[in-house]
Amino acid sequence: MNDPAASENSGTHANSGLGDSTRAVRAGLPEPVKHEPTLPGPVFAAHYHLPGAPTGPYTYGRDENPTWTLLERAIGELEAPGEDGVETLVFASGMAAVSSVLFSQLRTGDAVVLPDDGYQALPLVRAQLEAYGIEVRTAPTGGDAQLDVLDGARLLWIETPSNPGLDVCDVRRLAEAAHTHGCLVAVDNTLATPLGQRPLELGADFSVASGTKQLTGHGDVLLGYVAGADPSAMAAVRRWRKIAGAIPGPMEAWLAHRSIATLPLRVDRQDATALTLAEALRGRPEVTGLRYPGLPDDPSHKIAAQQMRRYGCVVSFVLPTRARADRFLGALRLVDDATSFGGVRSTAERRGRWGGDAVPEGFIRFSVGAEDPEDLVADVLRALETSSD
Repeated sequence: MNDPAASENSGTHANSGLGDSTRAVRAGLPEPVKHEPTLPGPVFAAHYHLPGAPTGPYTYGRDENPTWTLLERAIGELEAPGEDGVETLVFASGMAAVSSVLFSQLRTGDAVVLPDDGYQALPLVRAQLEAYGIEVRTAPTGGDAQLDVLDGARLLWIETPSNPGLDVCDVRRLAEAAHTHGCLVAVDNTLATPLGQRPLELGADFSVASGTKQLTGHGDVLLGYVAGADPSAMAAVRRWRKIAGAIPGPMEAWLAHRSIATLPLRVDRQDATALTLAEALRGRPEVTGLRYPGLPDDPSHKIAAQQMRRYGCVVSFVLPTRARADRFLGALRLVDDATSFGGVRSTAERRGRWGGDAVPEGFIRFSVGAEDPEDLVADVLRALETSSD
């Protein structure tokens, strides 16, 4: 089998001028070899033949794997098309990727700025950072409020759109301000995906995401990744992955790569239907706090339209009470009551049940899947009607 590390056919420069769908179906593929598959199967190897000095791309299974190499190349081609200097590293989960940036870049005595309305695992991260003697500052995503607490920080962590509230901040503005302060910038790009937003182009030092969500899109893979252009910073991330052993299995990596080929198809359908659903929920008397960055009157739309090409598949809204929200979820026929988001099957949940998000008891995070829009909207409106009793 040809060596993915030696292949030049699929470098980011080769696909820089292509459209999203064309790039996605070709992303990360090795140079074609007669009688070999277009996308080689997963390489299950803990070790490799290694006589003599331990040199070359593949020495031990915790360090490198040919299946990772192809996936990392594919993600890099989406995150930074045309940028040969960008490195991508894949991890066992989104939180493994998040942890790798935070714990590889921060030291005792440093300060980090986190969003106070981000993913619910961030409070756990905060506690661990503080246990290591790192100062943690927080501010909301909306209104670029993190600008006010940047002075002296080593790292700014941005989550835009935020999960689950769907606020948006100006990545370019924050990145420029942070760099003026000598501060690194990481953006959690999970909800947007590289087809919706490219943080590195907006000035971030790291683009980080959970590939568990819309990137792979079938609810059957746990995966994370970090992309960045600074060799020293990425070397530290790579070292952390080696130390922590937070590596994906080859089967998961292969499934993720296979799934990327359909990412534009899924994203276009899911995001368009999310807008349709959000429009259908407007004006419903029982619905308050409706958020979707693609709505022209959403508080985040102006900034989102400046930096995003697609607005994501998640819609959030609030029903009057916890009981009403539970009845609504129970009445849905085409939507699974489940956590996570981004899958081809729509899911929804009362987010407050986890206890980690500052949201009302009736807050619903709705992840729009790939169902026919008419069917999904009809199901949601019917569930709203029947849950009123």
